[in-house]
Amino acid sequence: MLGYPDAALADVDDALKEAREIGQAAALIFALFEAAFTNNFCGNYAASSAQADELVALADEKAAFYWKASGMFSQGLMLALKGKYEDAVQVITARINARRAIGGTSWTPLFLSYLASSHAALGHFDDSWRCLHEALVGVEATQERWFEAEIRRIAREIAMMAPEPDAAKAQAYLEHALAIARQQQAKSWELRSAMSMSRLWCDQGKRQQAHDLLAPVYGWFTEGFDTLDLKEAKALLEQLKA
Repeated sequence: MLGYPDAALADVDDALKEAREIGQAAALIFALFEAAFTNNFCGNYAASSAQADELVALADEKAAFYWKASGMFSQGLMLALKGKYEDAVQVITARINARRAIGGTSWTPLFLSYLASSHAALGHFDDSWRCLHEALVGVEATQERWFEAEIRRIAREIAMMAPEPDAAKAQAYLEHALAIARQQQAKSWELRSAMSMSRLWCDQGKRQQAHDLLAPVYGWFTEGFDTLDLKEAKALLEQLKA
C-alpha cells in the first residue's frame, strides 16, 4: 500500500518460493493468501485466482477452516471483478458468516465493502449501504485501519451508482479517503482515491482541477507502471489533457 507494487510482487514471489521449499503447509497457506491479495491489488487477476484456488484446496485438506474462508473471500472478489455479482454476493456472505462463527474479525470490513459494491452493482442499495455501514463500524471496533481509505473510496462509487447519485456525499467520502491515505503515507490507496476524485470532477467539468490533483500523485511513483492502477491513472491524465 506504500506505493511499491513491483517490490511487493517480488516479495510475495519470494515468499511463495521459500514456503514451497520449506514444505510446511502453514507457511504455504499464509504465503498463498498474501500472494493472492497482492496480485489482486496489482490487477494480476489470473495469478490471484489460481493462488486463491490453491489456498482453498490446501486449507481444506489441512482442516484450516479460517484460511479456507480467507481463500474463498479472494474467490468472491474474483467473481465480483468478472461481473458475476450474484455469485460474489453468495460466496462473500457465506465466508463472512463462517468467519464470524469462529470469532474471526480480521479483514472483514474490507470484504464487507466489496460485498457492498457487489450489492450496488445488482441494484440492491439497501443491502449495499447496510454492508458499508457494517464495514465502517467494524473499522472503528477493531482499529484495523490500513484499508480504511479503500472502504471510503468504494463508498464514493456506491454513492454515484445509486438511483439518485449524490455527488456531495461522494466527494465527502473521497476527501476523507485522501486524508487517511496521506496520513498513512499509503500512496497506492491515495492514487485510487485521487483517480476517483478526478473522475468525479471531470464529470462536473472541472478538468484542470482533476488533472492537478492526480498528476502529482501519479508523478510520485517510480515503479509499477505495468500494474492496472498506474495504467488507468496514466490514461486518465492523458484524457484530462486532451
